[in-house]
Amino acid sequence: MRHINIPIFIPHLGCPNQCVFCNQRSISGVREFRAEQVIPIIDEALATAEEGAEVEIAFFGGSFTGIDRPLMISLLEIAHSYIEKGEVSSVRCSTRPDYIDEEIIEILKRYGVKTVELGLQSSSDRVLEISKRGHNFEAERKACDLIVKSGLALVGQMMIGLPESDIQSELETARFIIRAGARGARIYPTVVFRDTELCHMTTLGEYQPLSLDDAVQRSARVLRLFIDAGVEVIRIGLQASDNLVSEDTYLAGPNHAALGELVIGEVYYNLICERLSRMSLSGDENILVSVSRGALSKAVGQNKRNKLRLGERYKNLRFAEADGIPEYQISLEIMEK
Repeated sequence: MRHINIPIFIPHLGCPNQCVFCNQRSISGVREFRAEQVIPIIDEALATAEEGAEVEIAFFGGSFTGIDRPLMISLLEIAHSYIEKGEVSSVRCSTRPDYIDEEIIEILKRYGVKTVELGLQSSSDRVLEISKRGHNFEAERKACDLIVKSGLALVGQMMIGLPESDIQSELETARFIIRAGARGARIYPTVVFRDTELCHMTTLGEYQPLSLDDAVQRSARVLRLFIDAGVEVIRIGLQASDNLVSEDTYLAGPNHAALGELVIGEVYYNLICERLSRMSLSGDENILVSVSRGALSKAVGQNKRNKLRLGERYKNLRFAEADGIPEYQISLEIMEK
């Protein structure tokens, strides 16, 4: 069954903070929120939804559980009315760890919320502090614990390349999300937008944005942890849009339209390299790399990136799809010449 999200963006409503990286209006493309537009947005999406699809209303963009309580409940009532009519199966929302408590969870469950996406940008108190998140790691731990124990599904949203973050702290953040019992995750390499403190820090030389290659390599290592733990990664990188590449909003950082594809390709590249390194090869052998059905382009890499890199060492290497191979696994064979 196909899953469809109907996104309702609520930019920066309910958030008491201004994180150094945040410009929700640029990220979402929504400059203002008008409650009267919610029902038309839902109705329009339902009118074009594939028959039999599992449809979910998703409140994204701000700290949903931190907005004015009457507004939050009125939005939940609208969403729940579609559940009662059988047109929508559930609701999800994104929020901050410090806006989760037992009362809020009770309200969310009452109105059909099944999934809470939590901003868990880092598990490092130092990174959280310098990023001006406004909470510490303990707030993240408590919020995750409350969500999971309540029976709601947890999705952790983490970032790569925040100020004073490094690959080790990012791997530890991913491990925390896994330990916390998350069913899903999102990986967002840090992009520098104008009208943010991070933009000012970059201009002054106090922050160095990640290169595209660094973002791909670090994100791939984090993705590998989630894959091995069975945690579904819903998205890698921001949703591509004209708004995100405009000179009026974008300053620097790994804002690539195919970032997710590059990261997944890097995971396959690393898997292949690991297997080849354990074999005594001269580089002249005929090597067949087999992957699961539908994963050929991922293994070959965007613009044949992986094939070209591997071809520098292994001259006769080719790729194929085969039955019986799970996703993110490979089979290597040395073929007769």
